[in-house]
Amino acid sequence: QVQVVESGGGLVQAGGSLSLSCTASGLTFDRHAVGWFRQAPGKEREGISCSRAGSSIYYLDSVSRFTISRDNARNSVYLQMNSLKPEDTAMYYCAARPGLCTSQTGAYVYWGQGTQVNVSS
Repeated sequence: QVQVVESGGGLVQAGGSLSLSCTASGLTFDRHAVGWFRQAPGKEREGISCSRAGSSIYYLDSVSRFTISRDNARNSVYLQMNSLKPEDTAMYYCAARPGLCTSQTGAYVYWGQGTQVNVSS
Protein backbone atom coordinates (compact mmCIF):
# COMPACT_ATOMS: atom_id res chain seq x y z
CA GLN A 1 0.00 0.00 0.00
CA VAL A 2 1.48 3.31 -1.11
CA GLN A 3 1.27 6.29 1.18
CA VAL A 4 2.32 9.86 0.47
CA VAL A 5 2.34 12.29 3.35
CA GLU A 6 3.04 16.02 3.26
CA SER A 7 3.94 18.21 6.20
CA GLY A 8 5.31 21.63 6.99
CA GLY A 9 2.51 23.93 5.97
CA GLY A 10 1.21 26.73 8.14
CA LEU A 11 0.66 30.45 8.46
CA VAL A 12 3.49 32.82 7.60
CA GLN A 13 3.79 36.53 6.93
CA ALA A 14 4.63 37.81 3.49
CA GLY A 15 8.36 37.65 2.94
CA GLY A 16 8.74 34.65 5.20
CA SER A 17 9.79 31.09 4.46
CA LEU A 18 8.41 27.59 4.84
CA SER A 19 9.87 24.19 4.21
CA LEU A 20 7.51 21.46 3.10
CA SER A 21 8.30 17.76 3.36
CA CYS A 22 6.91 14.81 1.47
CA THR A 23 7.53 11.23 2.50
CA ALA A 24 6.40 8.24 0.47
CA SER A 25 6.24 4.59 1.46
CA GLY A 26 5.25 1.38 -0.25
CA LEU A 27 6.98 2.13 -3.54
CA THR A 28 10.44 1.95 -5.08
CA PHE A 29 11.13 5.56 -4.32
CA ASP A 30 14.20 6.14 -6.47
CA ARG A 31 12.32 4.97 -9.56
CA HIS A 32 9.57 7.51 -9.12
CA ALA A 33 9.28 11.11 -10.10
CA VAL A 34 7.97 13.17 -7.21
CA GLY A 35 6.30 16.49 -7.83
CA TRP A 36 4.94 19.37 -5.81
CA PHE A 37 1.65 20.95 -6.82
CA ARG A 38 -0.63 23.57 -5.37
CA GLN A 39 -4.26 24.52 -5.63
CA ALA A 40 -5.69 27.83 -4.55
CA PRO A 41 -9.43 28.26 -3.91
CA GLY A 42 -11.31 28.49 -7.18
CA LYS A 43 -8.25 27.66 -9.26
CA GLU A 44 -6.92 24.59 -10.97
CA ARG A 45 -4.17 22.53 -9.44
CA GLU A 46 -0.82 23.57 -10.89
CA GLY A 47 2.60 22.00 -10.97
CA ILE A 48 5.40 23.70 -9.06
CA SER A 49 8.39 21.44 -9.39
CA CYS A 50 9.45 17.82 -9.82
CA SER A 51 12.46 15.71 -8.87
CA ARG A 52 13.66 12.53 -10.54
CA ALA A 53 17.01 10.71 -10.63
CA GLY A 54 19.13 13.63 -9.51
CA SER A 55 17.46 16.25 -11.68
CA SER A 56 14.88 18.90 -10.93
CA ILE A 57 12.38 20.74 -13.07
CA TYR A 58 10.46 23.88 -12.19
CA TYR A 59 7.11 24.69 -13.77
CA LEU A 60 6.24 28.01 -12.20
CA ASP A 61 7.63 31.47 -12.62
CA SER A 62 8.36 31.32 -8.89
CA VAL A 63 11.36 29.13 -9.64
CA SER A 64 13.71 31.67 -8.12
CA ARG A 65 11.91 31.54 -4.76
CA PHE A 66 11.26 27.81 -4.46
CA THR A 67 13.82 25.00 -4.27
CA ILE A 68 13.10 21.30 -4.51
CA SER A 69 15.42 18.71 -3.01
CA ARG A 70 15.35 14.98 -2.56
CA ASP A 71 16.72 12.39 -0.14
CA ASN A 72 16.23 8.87 -1.50
CA ALA A 73 17.58 7.35 1.70
CA ARG A 74 14.65 8.91 3.54
CA ASN A 75 12.11 8.43 0.73
CA SER A 76 11.53 12.15 0.95
CA VAL A 77 11.29 15.23 -1.21
CA TYR A 78 11.34 18.75 0.15
CA LEU A 79 10.19 22.15 -1.07
CA GLN A 80 11.90 25.20 0.39
CA MET A 81 9.82 28.30 -0.19
CA ASN A 82 11.32 31.72 0.40
CA SER A 83 10.03 35.28 0.03
CA LEU A 84 6.48 34.03 0.22
CA LYS A 85 3.67 36.18 -1.13
CA PRO A 86 -0.05 36.20 -0.32
CA GLU A 87 -0.70 34.75 -3.77
CA ASP A 88 1.25 31.64 -2.69
CA THR A 89 -1.63 30.79 -0.35
CA ALA A 90 -2.91 27.37 -1.39
CA MET A 91 -3.12 23.71 -0.52
CA TYR A 92 0.20 22.15 -1.43
CA TYR A 93 0.29 18.56 -2.62
CA CYS A 94 2.99 16.01 -3.24
CA ALA A 95 2.53 13.30 -5.83
CA ALA A 96 4.55 10.43 -7.27
CA ARG A 97 4.58 8.59 -10.54
CA PRO A 98 6.82 5.92 -12.04
CA GLY A 99 9.09 7.34 -14.71
CA LEU A 100 9.77 10.89 -15.74
CA CYS A 101 8.63 14.23 -14.42
CA THR A 102 5.69 16.04 -15.93
CA SER A 103 3.57 18.99 -14.90
CA GLN A 104 0.40 17.12 -15.86
CA THR A 105 -1.50 16.33 -12.69
CA GLY A 106 -3.38 13.47 -14.34
CA ALA A 107 -0.12 11.62 -14.93
CA TYR A 108 0.59 11.19 -11.22
CA VAL A 109 -0.60 8.01 -9.57
CA TYR A 110 -0.04 8.55 -5.88
CA TRP A 111 -1.16 11.71 -4.06
CA GLY A 112 -0.93 12.97 -0.53
CA GLN A 113 -3.71 14.72 1.32
CA GLY A 114 -2.02 18.09 1.08
CA THR A 115 -0.69 20.65 3.52
CA GLN A 116 -2.16 24.14 3.76
CA VAL A 117 0.02 27.19 3.31
CA ASN A 118 -1.38 30.60 4.22
CA VAL A 119 0.59 33.75 3.61
CA SER A 120 -0.67 36.91 5.27
CA SER A 121 0.00 40.39 3.92
